[in-house]
Amino acid sequence: MKNRNKIDISNFDLEKMKEKTTDNPGLLPYAHQAGSAIIRPEDKGKITGRAVSAMHSQTDMQMSQIYQQMQLLADQAKLIQKRLEVSERIYQASIGFEPLINHHYFLYEKEDGSDFMSMIAPEEWGRKGSFATFIAEVNLLADHTWDIIRKGE
Repeated sequence: MKNRNKIDISNFDLEKMKEKTTDNPGLLPYAHQAGSAIIRPEDKGKITGRAVSAMHSQTDMQMSQIYQQMQLLADQAKLIQKRLEVSERIYQASIGFEPLINHHYFLYEKEDGSDFMSMIAPEEWGRKGSFATFIAEVNLLADHTWDIIRKGE
């Protein structure tokens, strides 16, 4: 009976056993012991799908921010262009005084089509204004361009 409980090592094929064991059991794609945690392969399609979805969401957000910045720059460029147009029109207009920086003035168009600057607001002219069209209320800036405060009709 004693012989039955003993394990005879000579019956084991060490080469076959070596194929079924590993030096690094943590790298196996399956549990290597009966009590080990269950290892399930990940669904790579699901992982990739989530990553791609997150990537698209992030890039869409960044593209939206860039678009908003571009829109702001375009709006600023339009304002500068409008200031330039008004400034050129003012410097071609008849001005009977020396404009001072940070003061408000009013640009009008006469009936003959010529422009003139005045210190009088359209509301202050009384019943009979000496202008055909109020163009804009402007403010002289330090760089000698004109900021449009309000536009005429």
